[in-house]
Formats: sequence, C-alpha cells, structure tokens
Amino acid sequence: MTFAQLGLCPPILKALAEEGYESPSPIQEKAIPPALDGRDVLGCAQTGTGKTCAFAAPILQRLDGEKISGRPIRALVLTPTRELALQIQESFAAYGRHLPLRSAVIFGGVGQAPQVEQLKKGVDILVATPGRLGDLYGQKLIDLSKLEIFVLDEADRMLDMGFIHDVRRILGWLPRQKQTLFFSATMPPEVRGLVDGLLVNPVKVAVNPVSSPVEIIDQKLYFVDRGNKTRLLAHLIRELDVKNALVFTRTKHGANKVAGDLAKAGISAAAIHGNKSQTARQQALADFKAGKVQALVATDIAARGLDIEELSHVFNYNLPDVPETYVHRIGRTGRAGHGGTAISFCDINEKEELKAIEKLIGKAVPVVENHPWPMEILEPAPKDKKGRAVNPEDAEARAAAKERRRQRDAANKAAAEARKAAANQKLMEAEAPKKAEPLAETPAKKRRNRGKRSSATLEEALTATNPVRPSAPEPDFADFRKPDPLASDVIMDATARLLAPRPRTQAPKKPKAPKQAAKAPKAEAVQPQGQSKKANKKKAAPAAEPLHKEEPRRKKNRGSKGRRPGRPPEVVLRSNGQKDSTEQPSLMKPYYLSD
Repeated sequence: MTFAQLGLCPPILKALAEEGYESPSPIQEKAIPPALDGRDVLGCAQTGTGKTCAFAAPILQRLDGEKISGRPIRALVLTPTRELALQIQESFAAYGRHLPLRSAVIFGGVGQAPQVEQLKKGVDILVATPGRLGDLYGQKLIDLSKLEIFVLDEADRMLDMGFIHDVRRILGWLPRQKQTLFFSATMPPEVRGLVDGLLVNPVKVAVNPVSSPVEIIDQKLYFVDRGNKTRLLAHLIRELDVKNALVFTRTKHGANKVAGDLAKAGISAAAIHGNKSQTARQQALADFKAGKVQALVATDIAARGLDIEELSHVFNYNLPDVPETYVHRIGRTGRAGHGGTAISFCDINEKEELKAIEKLIGKAVPVVENHPWPMEILEPAPKDKKGRAVNPEDAEARAAAKERRRQRDAANKAAAEARKAAANQKLMEAEAPKKAEPLAETPAKKRRNRGKRSSATLEEALTATNPVRPSAPEPDFADFRKPDPLASDVIMDATARLLAPRPRTQAPKKPKAPKQAAKAPKAEAVQPQGQSKKANKKKAAPAAEPLHKEEPRRKKNRGSKGRRPGRPPEVVLRSNGQKDSTEQPSLMKPYYLSD
C-alpha cells in the first residue's frame, strides 16, 4: 500500500516523498483513514513505529480543507517532554511545507516572550507541554474556544511524570465537540479510565502486543559490578565500533558522573537530564544528532519521544525500576525498520529489576559471559530498617545532593557574614567623629582663586601683589595719570590721605545781637591771657613740620570741650603756601628705597 491509497492530498504526498517515506507503517496504515474521516482514534503502538506521521498528516489535510477567518488555534497536540514537543513541531513543519498552515511549539524552561509573540501572529496548530500551556492559558494568552482536533501523545508517560492531573484540568478548557486522537505505548488502568471519559466510539489501532519490544532489536546483557560499569562501557564503545550511543542512567548525578568518566577516557559525551537548562539540553541533543558527541548520557526524561535517525546502540547503564521503561529505552534504536542493539548492565543489586523485565517481555535477555570485568560481588547491599533494598546509586545521589546543599549553605552563610561585616564597618565609620573641615568656598570665590595658591613667605606675598614685569619699562613716579591700583606707593598714599586731616574754610560768622557785641571787648581782653601759651607754640612750630608730629595736636583738639560730637576738627590754613596731603602727588615717595 502507498500513502496515496490512504487518501492524502498531493501537497502532503510531495512532502512525504521529500522526507524519504515510501510506504506507510502498520500504525499509519490503520490510523490515517479514520482520522481523515474525523473519527476518534485510540492508537496503542510501540515507539518508533511512525505515530507522529499517523496523526500529523490527517490533521494537516483536514485543517487545509476547511478555511476559517483569522488564525485561531484549531489543533492542539499535548506531549509530556520538551524534546518530544520540538520533534513533533518539526514533523508538522516538514509534512506541511507545501500548505499555508502555521504551527508553533511552547514548552517551559525558556522565556515565554518569543512564544507569546508567535502566538499573537496567529497559529493553526499548537504543540505544547502541560506546564507551559497551563501558564499561558492562566494569563489569558491562549484561546482554545475554536479547537477542532486534540491529540494526546504518550499518555502513559504523562501518567509516569505526574501530569495526569494537569491533563484532566486541560481537558476542561476544550470544547465538547472535537476530534480526539489518543496514542500510548502501554495501557495501565489510569490511562484506560482517561480513555473511557475522553473518546467517543473510537477506532482502536494496535499493531503489536502491549509492552512488547521491537523484535528486530538485538538485546544483550552483561553481569558486571557497579564499580566496573564505566570501564566496561568505554571498552564496548571502542570494541564494537559504536557510531552513536544513548546511555541511560538511574539518577541525574549518575548521568553527570558517567559523562565525565567517558570524557576522561577519550570518548566525547554529554549529559541530558531535568537539572539541565532547556538551552543546554537542546544543544546537547543537537550535537548528538549532528555527530559531534558520540555518547549521550540521559535519565528517563529522554526515554520517550527522541527520534534519532540510525541510532546504533542503546546502553542501560542502570536497569529501570518500572519494566515498561525498559521497552521505551531500547525503543530509541531500531526505529522505522532499522536495526539496532540494546546492551544492559546488571549488578547484584539489580537482579529483581531484571526478573520483572524478562517477565514483561516474555523471554530472557541473552547474557554475554566473556568480558574483561565479570561480576565478583555476590552479596547484595543491606536493607534499611523497613526491610527495603537500598540501591547504592540512590544513596550516592542523595549524598551528592546533601554535599551540594552543604556547600551552598556554607557559601550563603559566608556571604551573609560578609554583608553583615560590611554593614557594621559602615556604621562605625558613620558614628566616628569627623575631622574639622575648612569652610567651603563659594562658587564665585572658587572662580577667583582658580589657578592660585597661598603664599608661603612675605616676599612671595609682596611679589604677588606687585609682580615684576621685566619686559615693561620702570614706572615713573612723576606720572600719576594712570596709576597702578596694586602699586605699593599708591596704596600707601591712599592710606596717608585717609588718615590726614582735611582743611576747611572758616564759615562766615553770623552778626551778633547788640547785647553780645557789648560783651565782646571783655572776651577779647580775657582771651589773649588764656591762649598765649598755645599761640606761642603755634608760632614756634617750623614751617615744614612732618605730618606725624601734628597727630598729638589733632587728638587733643578731638577731645576739646567746645566741639560738638560728629563734627570734623578744625585745621588752620598754612600761610607759607605749602600743599596739604590731599594736594601733593605723593607723601611717601621720599621714603621709598630704589632698587
């Protein structure tokens, strides 16, 4: 049978041919026709059998056949892991490259802004994980009122990862009238209950017995002690000429440890688990697909949905607790009809898990006896107080986590003490007495004093007030038409003029009354007797008497009883024609010393 016989349109057939698809797989052959008719489909199939194409191709054809205004979300695909969501969206883009439909993927671990921007532009098909879908729906950034088709992929994995309650909550947001496509590799009771409440008269599609591994996968078992597993792993990767290997560990700590040990052995390896950021996980997976990394060490988060073309080997470094997980792990190889090899390691503490796996698959896994590190420890680890077996891998992971918490707490404590010490130091500096600081200068004073410094000696101060100008001619003291205001002789003359007495003319006497005129001869007769001594002193004074010798007389006149307060002292005009201090050019020139 061909894809054209399934009723697919030419654009999808062209895209499938470009992807290298020649004939449909059993799940595609049985699921595509009823899905194209709009019926609910319950697909129970092994991983790697082509389930993504079984629901993606019918969705693209149905949405392209019915035109609708705008771009509301018309199809929603819900998947448990981010890696599987990315792969499903890539499949929609590949199968619908010749159709005018838009698809987008949203998941957690990265910023939501680019995803929200893409949703605002309009999306026909949305692939999402439960957590991010719930976040954006709670923010009213997603409208599911016009949804036509709903796909729940890896339903049993949703149950294992604890998403079953989120799925039930999301189902309440969807319209009642819709087409539902339900796919799961296993059918535990909880999943069957979900199917009964979700699907309406579904078409059941089952291509293999439930939980049976793919028959074409070559399974091998090595009994080896826990401490020698990494050595055996590196040895087998070299001896078997492994092209690319997917290694599954029990814990995240174990994944990091195994990847580091392989890198030390010269084998390129990367770890992928839940503690890694989404960017780191995508980069590690991209490097592994591109062949840059030979071994990808992962926890069970990568056991579902990873579609890696021509994966040659899968290694179970630790056997899983749940037998069904073993089937999903080894299903990463042997996809799309290609062969593959699944190698499992088992130590003495994993014998119980091995029995459960062999019971599920219905046969014993072939054991390889001859290898360099056969199992030598035959005593299992002691049980705890409740009688439960203690797995050394879990104990080591808990010890590593405890040590990381201790280091983190110590670092936080040291940082808190450092902040406290810094706060105390700052408080002490604030409470300490501050040194006396000079008064701040005003902005105007700062501008005046810019480029100046204080004088250290008197000579510097005199030079600063009267700077020497060698290029200019020596000033002439006789020329006072343009005096230098900072010259010392000008300053001294101004001081002398300020201190010198001022001459004044005698005001004309008012005519006296006749009564006072009668008494005048008596006053004139008495006055020469009282002033004879002062008059004699005035007559004996030399004509060119210096100014400083007249100071006592000025002070004596200032205190006379006949002068009113606030009135300047009287100065007798000189009769010899000598100029006063206010009339001659300089009083201090005779006392200056020449250079």
